[in-house]
This record gives sequence, C-alpha cells and structure tokens, in this order.
Amino acid sequence: MLKSRITIIQRRIIAERAENCCEYCLSQLRFSMQSFSIEHIIPVDKGGNSESGNLALSCQGCNNHKYNKTEGYDPVSRQMVSLYHPRQQNWNAHFVWNEDCTLIIGITPTGRATVNTLHLNREGLVNLRRILYEARKHPPR
Repeated sequence: MLKSRITIIQRRIIAERAENCCEYCLSQLRFSMQSFSIEHIIPVDKGGNSESGNLALSCQGCNNHKYNKTEGYDPVSRQMVSLYHPRQQNWNAHFVWNEDCTLIIGITPTGRATVNTLHLNREGLVNLRRILYEARKHPPR
C-alpha cells in the first residue's frame, strides 16, 4: 500500500493543532535542533491512513523511537499495552511532570509504556527542559 502524501496545508494544520510541540514529549519546535515530522499514529503498514485523525506532530527522537509501534511494555503491570494516542487521549490523563518539569512520569499503563518505548526522558531532552524551565519557557502548556 502506498502512503498518501501529506500536504503542506495538512502539515500547517497539524503543527498549529499541536501548538508547535511534539505531541508525545511536548518538546517545542522553536527550541529544537532538529525538524519535526508528521507522524502516523497508527502506521500505514498496520492499516493507518493519512487523515488528520491519524496524524501527529512529532519530534525526530519520538518519531524514531516510535517507528511503527502501537504498543509498548508497561514496567509496572509487565504487560504490553497500547501507546498514547494523541487524537483519542488526553496527555494529562496519562502523564505528569516531576517537580522541576524535567521528567515526564507515566501515571497509567499507557503513559508508562509510552515513556519507556519512546524514551520521553532522553538525556538531551532532560537537559533542555532544565534550561527552559529555569528560563520560564517550559513546560509549554
């Protein structure tokens, strides 16, 4: 199956909807060293499409770690569970920030599996969050 191209208009709408933040780790595009991608939440090779409801703005790190995954391992329940779905779920229902907003903590099986699978607390992100927090520019929402 060929992946239908995502149009420039779709890219703009998706970025605006996400407030120019990665929809997984909430990294802000304006502070990123790499470009962001429009990501298929349900990968095309698993039946996903290129319609708005299946697309998310993703930083390169989250996009690379997610690849074509839809499930991840929850270290608490020791089960495979669905990863966070930005169109169907609320970020705040699955994640919280630690006290200084440098770490994302999964508070549900889906949240924990997403933190684990997408490596939402990568060293570079944690360092950037620390600097942005001290500059009062993080968290974005």
